[in-house]
Amino acid sequence: MNRAGAVTTTDFLERFLAGDRLALARAISAVEDEADGYRDFLRQIYGRAGKAYLIGITGPPGAGKSTLVSHLAERYAAAGQNVGVVAVDPTSPFTGGALLGDRIRMNELAGNERIFIRSMATRGSPGGLAKATGEVALTMDAFGFDTVLIETVGVGQSELDVANSADTTVVVVVPESGDAVQAMKAGLMEIADVLVVNKADREGAEPMARELRVTLELKPEDGWRPPIIMSVATEGRGIDDITDAVTAHRSHLEESGGLTSRRRSRVQRQLEELLAYEFRRVCAAARDYDNLLEFLTAEVQEGRLTPYEASARLFKEVSREM
Repeated sequence: MNRAGAVTTTDFLERFLAGDRLALARAISAVEDEADGYRDFLRQIYGRAGKAYLIGITGPPGAGKSTLVSHLAERYAAAGQNVGVVAVDPTSPFTGGALLGDRIRMNELAGNERIFIRSMATRGSPGGLAKATGEVALTMDAFGFDTVLIETVGVGQSELDVANSADTTVVVVVPESGDAVQAMKAGLMEIADVLVVNKADREGAEPMARELRVTLELKPEDGWRPPIIMSVATEGRGIDDITDAVTAHRSHLEESGGLTSRRRSRVQRQLEELLAYEFRRVCAAARDYDNLLEFLTAEVQEGRLTPYEASARLFKEVSREM
């Protein structure tokens, strides 16, 4: 983003703090693109964050997550809450933007003044979640949203990553395609605070729910047993049950101290991620880094160095410039 996209002016910050949604949209773009001044902007708004409740929605592709998120956003808005939606999609290989376009799928919510939707691309993030997702959620939090819904596309590690970004994680599966088995293989049962069997009007929904219940019985008891909600998102069925389950889980976390613990862990992970990001940035800027990397790669490939020896040398060389 060029200098014109910077977010450093006092006027811009004042408009953001005054609730100007155009300023919010510009701030999110600056965070995504790492525009001039975006870190200073986040530093200035950081103290205002921490009030929103973050709900992650994840699960296999085609589970109906976007429809479900739309209904959840409407329910929370109808209850008087201001709702932010972060919809993380795969990156288009042509435009670099979000491929599935949740803002198009959720366009019926565009006129609701209590709801703000932002579709983000993963931009090749290994875990499926865009690097800036947490910072965008923080920006929405500081803007004043009561609830932030984070929906992932549900590919690879993204299901697990969203659990690290949310206070409550809702895992959505459907009866067909062996989702129950896949959910267990992917570790979704480990991160689920609320389980939703969507498209429950289809054959196999009840047997799948029973299978999930049996699996949950095998989990170590930690004071919270994830409820299994049957829903048909296209008809709005089960939405109230889901919001009730999220509310119950939030109460459990607040009473047990789990919410504070989860948020502390989230900050720690963020610090580690930022440290790794800073090191990669320093590497990219180091003199002859590309040549050294190429040389060490060849040394490893030819068997003259092990990857551990090469990485130690790389770290030593880069550290000299830090």
